[in-house]
Amino acid sequence: MVRKLLNVTGLLLAPFLQLMAQSQYELNSGWACANVSDVTVKGEALSSPTYGLKGWLPATVPGTVLTTLLNNKLVPDPFYGMNNERIPDIYTTGRDHYTYWFVKDFSEATPAADGQVWLHFRGVNDGCDIYLNGHRLNATTHYGTYIRHSYNITSFLAKDGKNRLAVIVYPPAIVGNPNGGQGGDGTIAKNVGPQYTAGWDWIQPMRDRNTGIWDKVTIEKTGAVNVSNPHVVTLVPGPRWPDAKQAPATVRVSAELDNATAKSIAGTLRYTIGGVTVSSKVTLAPKAHTEVQLPDLELKDPKLWWPAGYGPQHLYQSKVEFVENNKVDDTEEITVGVREIRTFWNAHTRSRELSVNGQNIFIKGGNWITSDAMFRFTDERYDAEVRFHRDMNLNLIRIWGGSLTERPEFFKACDKYGMLVFQDFWMSGDCNGRWVDPMKKEDQWTRRQYPDDHRLWINSAADQVKLLRNHASLAFWCGGNEITPPKDIFDVLADSIMPKLDGTRYFFHYSNTDSMSYNMLGGNGDGPYNWQPLNVFWNERTWPFNSEVGSVGVGDLESLERFIPKENLVSPENKKGGVDSVWDYHKYIPYFNSLDPYGKPKDIRDWTNKAQLVNYDQYRGLMEGFSSHMWDWYTGVIIWKTQNPWTALRGQHYDYYLDPNACLYGNRTGAAPVHGMINPTDGTVFIVNNTFNYYHDIMLQLKAYDMKGNDTLITQVFCEIGPSNVQKIMNVKNFLDKLGEKEGVFLAVRLIKADKTVMDDNLYWFPDAKGNYSGLQNMQAAKPRITATKSGNDIHVKISNPENGPLAFFNRVSLVDAQTKKRILPVFYNDNYVSVVPGEEKVVIISGDAIARSGKAQVTVSGWNLAEQVIEIK
Repeated sequence: MVRKLLNVTGLLLAPFLQLMAQSQYELNSGWACANVSDVTVKGEALSSPTYGLKGWLPATVPGTVLTTLLNNKLVPDPFYGMNNERIPDIYTTGRDHYTYWFVKDFSEATPAADGQVWLHFRGVNDGCDIYLNGHRLNATTHYGTYIRHSYNITSFLAKDGKNRLAVIVYPPAIVGNPNGGQGGDGTIAKNVGPQYTAGWDWIQPMRDRNTGIWDKVTIEKTGAVNVSNPHVVTLVPGPRWPDAKQAPATVRVSAELDNATAKSIAGTLRYTIGGVTVSSKVTLAPKAHTEVQLPDLELKDPKLWWPAGYGPQHLYQSKVEFVENNKVDDTEEITVGVREIRTFWNAHTRSRELSVNGQNIFIKGGNWITSDAMFRFTDERYDAEVRFHRDMNLNLIRIWGGSLTERPEFFKACDKYGMLVFQDFWMSGDCNGRWVDPMKKEDQWTRRQYPDDHRLWINSAADQVKLLRNHASLAFWCGGNEITPPKDIFDVLADSIMPKLDGTRYFFHYSNTDSMSYNMLGGNGDGPYNWQPLNVFWNERTWPFNSEVGSVGVGDLESLERFIPKENLVSPENKKGGVDSVWDYHKYIPYFNSLDPYGKPKDIRDWTNKAQLVNYDQYRGLMEGFSSHMWDWYTGVIIWKTQNPWTALRGQHYDYYLDPNACLYGNRTGAAPVHGMINPTDGTVFIVNNTFNYYHDIMLQLKAYDMKGNDTLITQVFCEIGPSNVQKIMNVKNFLDKLGEKEGVFLAVRLIKADKTVMDDNLYWFPDAKGNYSGLQNMQAAKPRITATKSGNDIHVKISNPENGPLAFFNRVSLVDAQTKKRILPVFYNDNYVSVVPGEEKVVIISGDAIARSGKAQVTVSGWNLAEQVIEIK
């Protein structure tokens, strides 16, 4: 996005700076607020530091109005039970009910000489007017959830340095009827903002439609010249290898400069990365705005950035600065990952294929809504959620179009953990008219032209491209979820914004467009979205780059207890009326009869424990099924979906409270970089290699175990497999059918390296000839020895299963508070829901900053045939 300088009533406006400048701080505490009906004066009077604020509420900024009301105990937690029904909806109350004034007093003196002070807003939903010390800063009301705005407040600062900022925030102009449809009646999409706030099939409506100063407000101090919107492009020609000495990379940098003074200024713009600097001399006319392109910089033997699973994520700290008379006016610090992303059309699969640094990447992704449905964002939460995706052995996150362009802090975590990002813009097939929908207020032709203000949408898109384009993790832009924007918007986006403001990333017209994935004859499109027999994932061909496919995702009992009242913790039954009303309100999707082969659940705890077996099997099967057809049927798959920003009972690998369930670990196993696996429907064994390494002598070991722990070696054979490849090895269906006919059987599929260490360990459980897990239902109790030891900042939990006994099957390891016995969250397990065969041991490593903050902790371990044990940490 080219930053434009507008002169409105003497004010200098410019989009907010993405990166920490020479002197910048956030206004994130000490705010007060009041409903518009309780404020009798205008903004000029209210913003006077002497005006009293008696009776005003402490406000949460960044945050929504609903967040502030919740924090003041004026509304119940909308994430718990049926509480959301107790909160008035804006469609019924009218917009004034959620129209609020926000006031912040802060200290900032008028700068000396040519110094400038800027006020930046990174996100307000949806409209606002802004006042400082008796002056209105914006000549016309600001609109748009996403577009940033900024004001030069130097001349309006109080002489004594005591300032007051007053902001009135208006809800979206069209709030929409939350009638139960996707996006309610669809009219929420007439605004330039998130559509899910009127409700979706994974969330109930956000009653204030997320009105508020939802993103950061900052003060920045610069010299006479302000540096903004730096653009860093890295060119890495030719195929590269992570561990090799690298040929040079080229770094191209530009930045925009604003001379805020009434005099001409001469100086130097310079950029530094990896100890190398390039610069250009610049002369700026009074009040001038210009964009400067620096000479290309050659970075020798660069340390490259790779997606997760393929290599390290090296990041350079770099900076752009403007210098005049040996004085730095402004510095913009930029974290840079040196990499080059390209895409190609795979004529065999008829789908898009991605390469990073000249190497093809098989996409294993997860769909993401947003971190929190009430926009309560923190760096720590972003880091934890993205780390969970890395731990699932995924390499891409798609940001769904009914929500946000995600925040820089999210992208920072993706840069850190090697997660590529597929970023939709703010359209959806549901609200924006792709389908006939009786829940929608207006017809498809009308909805096809949403939003009402196309120019605002275009300006917002341009602004967000500039905000995010420097992140190494950002791989794709996309016009919208399952539909393109209207033609005039699309043309500007495709022909102007993308080539001029980015030019380095592929732009998909919409999320399942033919340019991404051609719906071949016999293909079924996106989905499925619920529990499926495993043969669907393995044997039924779908879109060759499937942007949405998923299954169930209910957590265990401890997870449900966090948001479902005790009286509603009733096991669902697969019949009409068999689902509790609170479960239904929280968007439960059925497991059908998938739990029954394990034995009819006895109670809710038994139900949730058996659901974890289904969860694990579903997502392991999904990732294995797609991987088995890598480069033949598929170039990528993106799970719908891996997380919930609300307490929904569907499609999640960890709950809203950051507690993983078995989906995460089944996915982790099925998506392992080098992996041995079996098609459970026909007994064919495969090895898949999602790395750049060539493996010559790896041993494939197949060993079956009966319910008593007796083992049968089926085969042990040396194999080799090339980079980014899948190989069919053999078929063992007859062995398994015979061994498991009466009670079912376990199958351990292992890959063993030349040094005899296990590189991949995958345990399957197969039913008996009737399709029931009769053997599991009658297993003897396991008697493992379990220890927990503190090792540095981590905790090592060792589970040792003695010989001459059964497997210790499907054990959940938890770090808990010693007093409450509730899980400490978030922490990270290198594996979980682990099984240990007789005569062996496994170590589960627990890590995360919450360990140090938790006080006295213990470890609990419980499994299918292991009663819960509490382990002291030594």
